[in-house]
Amino acid sequence: MSNTFENAITVTATGVVITTSGASASATLPLDSAGTVPKYVRVAATAAATVRLGTGTPTAVTTDLLVQPGDAVILATSKYTAIAALQVTAAGVVQVSPMENA
Repeated sequence: MSNTFENAITVTATGVVITTSGASASATLPLDSAGTVPKYVRVAATAAATVRLGTGTPTAVTTDLLVQPGDAVILATSKYTAIAALQVTAAGVVQVSPMENA
């Protein structure tokens, strides 16, 4: 599925930042402008990191979803409430933004 201007997604609420290291770190998913967990989040990284969605305090491991630096992924939250991130080879920042339909 491709995004077009007719079905663009917007970001209207602030996101969260996870600083990665050799140990998994987690954060609560950011809420959308209505104060609820969004259906989708955009995840970007400044250094290669693996990420995992979950509830409570999820733990990311080396075999989870890889997010490359300068790239971004859009994930369906599937009613999960938290995200975890782990560095691949160097520390960096993983930024998570809540997405909404325009």
